[in-house]
Order: sequence, then structure tokens, then C-alpha cells
Amino acid sequence: MLSRICSFGLRGVEGYPVTVELDLANGLPGFTIVGLPDTAVRESRDRVCAAVRNSGYQFPQRRITVNLAPAQSRKQGSHFDLPMALAVLCASGQLPGGEWTQRYCFAGELALDGGLRPVRGVLAMAAKAKDQGFSGMIVPLDNAVEAAATGLTAYGAVTLREVADFLAGVPQASLSASSGAVAEADVEMDVDFHDVRGQHLAKRALEIAAAGGHHVLLVGPPGSGKSMLARRVPTILPGLAPEEAMEVTRIHSISQDRPRAGLISRRPFRAPHHGASHVALIGGGHLARPGEVSLAHGGVLFLDELAEFNRLALESLRQPLEDGKVVIARARETVEYPARFSLVAACNLCPCGYRGHPVRACACTPLSVAKYLARLSGPLLDRIDIQVEVAPVPFEQWAGSGSQAQEETSSRILARVEKARRVQRERFALEGFLVNAHIPPRDLRRTCALDAAGFKLLAEAAAKFSLSARSLDRVLRVARTIADLDGQLKVSTPHLAEAMQYRSLERVRL
Repeated sequence: MLSRICSFGLRGVEGYPVTVELDLANGLPGFTIVGLPDTAVRESRDRVCAAVRNSGYQFPQRRITVNLAPAQSRKQGSHFDLPMALAVLCASGQLPGGEWTQRYCFAGELALDGGLRPVRGVLAMAAKAKDQGFSGMIVPLDNAVEAAATGLTAYGAVTLREVADFLAGVPQASLSASSGAVAEADVEMDVDFHDVRGQHLAKRALEIAAAGGHHVLLVGPPGSGKSMLARRVPTILPGLAPEEAMEVTRIHSISQDRPRAGLISRRPFRAPHHGASHVALIGGGHLARPGEVSLAHGGVLFLDELAEFNRLALESLRQPLEDGKVVIARARETVEYPARFSLVAACNLCPCGYRGHPVRACACTPLSVAKYLARLSGPLLDRIDIQVEVAPVPFEQWAGSGSQAQEETSSRILARVEKARRVQRERFALEGFLVNAHIPPRDLRRTCALDAAGFKLLAEAAAKFSLSARSLDRVLRVARTIADLDGQLKVSTPHLAEAMQYRSLERVRL
């Protein structure tokens, strides 16, 4: 007997259809899985055998061959357990076949007692299932809301027996059905820019970065507030658009064990430790999982103590900073993950941290300073749009009782950021991107056109600071964002001058 059940595999952040074909033949009892299964898939035979028996069914003592088609694609994960078990029941005559084998697709891990456990990547599978025209998807109950976020009708089940009874049309046998896009509830943030005393230049730089999606490097001595500023950036970022929320949630669905309760609505904020390897940062490993740069897609990647990161890890940031994606090449396949994030980095100017401090003297030798700064290569710094020095806060400003009342709240800054982003969405409605930081070079001259005075100022800066072509492009993008915050249609000389001051650290090779 032959049975076919529909399921899905994962390739990067995309699902692709997999047909689970099962053949029952005469001969010595055995269970063979073909179609490039990984270890988790090969172990399915033991879970399926125990789950079928403990659910009250007979496991056929015959030769069983399972083919996961297409056979040339590597299959990973435990979510093929449920379709394999249903194929066994269907081929052995314990579950009647019929229209349901074409209407529904299945994914879920089986416990030995026949229970269903949640799996990764259900959102990507459900999105592909909707595109393929399936009427619904049957998954573990914990994955039902996640699958329904795509708009596909999702049925959540607790046990294999529940699924089999539902498909067999047993009276009063029903599964929990979910449909429609659902957003996770926002968690109230307990930080605010109102808490930061002074640092108006850094706050302005972060506002520009949030409005245009730019990368920022904060440089200054210890205790000047670099980390405090960076951790408040999410409070001035607008929520995710529906298409962005779907893409961000899909990445997190693939990488996390915990099922999503719906679409992510708040932009991600990732802050890996400086001991993170380049694989943890970029992605890869045996299963080619997404790294921190992909988990920060659509949001912020905060790298504190930037110069303390592994050199290989830092240099591996070049491609995602430039292209907004990561390509992980393996012998059998190549996987691409989106990585369009805003980098917020912080570092000191020397090993002791006090180079440039107005009061404390730096104890480092020129050689140690040179070695420390050499950890940040020119090509990497060239890709950071805004570089700003953060000076220590004077005691009088820190202790002043009335100074905090003068600080702007995150909500006020957010209002200006959202206004600037609305302008950009309208401008780039047909372009395939949303913010100024992503303007391609071919469109810069048109979008950021300069008058004669502005062009002369840019030429003088390029000659004085030896700015590369990439740096000039980034100056124009930042100037465009400043003009948007100012409510101006054209980039004027003051906008350009302000944008150029955020490249001033290049004068000291940082």
C-alpha cells in the first residue's frame, strides 16, 4: 500500500513543499527513511513507532519505506513526525484516505505517548502552504496561533489520536481552529531618553539614525552614557509595518524553540556579548541557523565595546552592512538570510578608555593605542554612517535637580521620527525599500540633489578628509534624513554641513 501526505521543509527563511511518501511491502519488518534526512528526521522512525502504538493503533509489522520528496533537498527537523505517522495509518488502512490528503498539510513532533510538541519554522511553512492553495494546516496546539498569523486556517491538536479522529470524520472530533493575522502584545519599555542628562549631540545623532535607518558609532570614555543611550534607541523606533512584521517573525520562528504567540510588532533589539564568535554573529553552523545580524533584521544590533570583538567577527559584518543580507554557503546548499538592521556600536579610543577625556589622562602608550584602533578596519568604519563623540557629563549637569525636566521624552522624539519615516515611505513607495539609508547609489544624485554651494562644500570635505566614494554616499543619505526631519523637500547646505560633522572622527583614524 502507498500513501502520500503533504508537509513542508525549510530552506533559509522560506518553506518549500515536501511530499511524505510511504510504502508498505511484504518482507522482514523494517523502517527506512530516504530523501536526504538529517539525524532528527532519521530518529523519527522510533518516535513514530512508539506514538502510533501508544495512541491505540497497530504498527504494521511489514517493510516500510518513507521517501521525502524532492529527494535532492536535505530535510531537517522533527516536524515530519506527524505526517509520517498519518502516512503509516493511511497505508495500513487504519485511517481512511480521501480528500483531506490534498486539502491539508501537516507538521509536528511526536512524543512517545502520541502527544504533539511544537516545532520551529511553522510560520514559514504556513506562508508557503497558503501560496500553494491548501485549505488548512494541522500543527501542534502551541503552533496554531503562529501558523494562523499568515491568514491560513490553522488547526491545533494535542495528540495524534485527535488528528486521526478529525480526519476520519469521527462524530464530535474537532480541533482548535485559528485564522487571521495576530500581533503579539507590546511589552511596555522601562527606559526613556528622558533619563539621559545632557548628551544633546548624541541624542540628535541617534534621532537621525532612527529616522533614516542609519548605522551609528558612539565613541567616548567609560561612564559617558554610550550604552545608556544605545539601549534607549528602541523607544524612538516606529512599529513594524505588516510586511516587515511577517519577515521578522519568520526569522525568529526558525531560530527559537518557543512558539510565537503571533506576529512581532516591536522592532528587535539584539545586544550580543563581545565574546560572540563570527558564527554566532553572522549565522551558520551545522544547520546554517540565522545569527544575531539576522535576528536584528528590521531593528537594532547593538555592539558594545566594539573593539573587543573578534577581528573575524567584525570583518564578517561588511556584507550585511552593505547588502542587507547574509549568504551562508555550504557544500550541499547555499542559504540566504535577510539582515537589514541598524547598527549601533560603542567603543573607547584606547585600551584604558580615557583618551580624549577632559580631566583624566590616558595611561596608554602610542603603540598600544595604535594596536587598539587597528582592530577597527577602515572598510568597516567606512560603512558606518554616523560617528559621534560622547563626552563625560559634568557633575553639575548630572546633579542638577531641574536639568532632567528639560530633557526630551522618547515619545516626543518618536513623533518626529515617525513623521520623517512617513515622508520616506511616500517617496520610496515604488522602490522596494523604506528608509534613506537604503537608497541605492544610482538614485542618490536625484534624491539628494545639491545646489552649487552644497556641491562645493562636499568637494572641500572630500579633499580635506580624504573621504571615499562610499563615505560621500553615506554623507548624502544622512543629509537627506536631516532634511526630512526639518520638513524640507531639498537638501540644503546646513543639512549637508551637519551630516559631515558626523564623519569628523575620520580625522583621527576612527
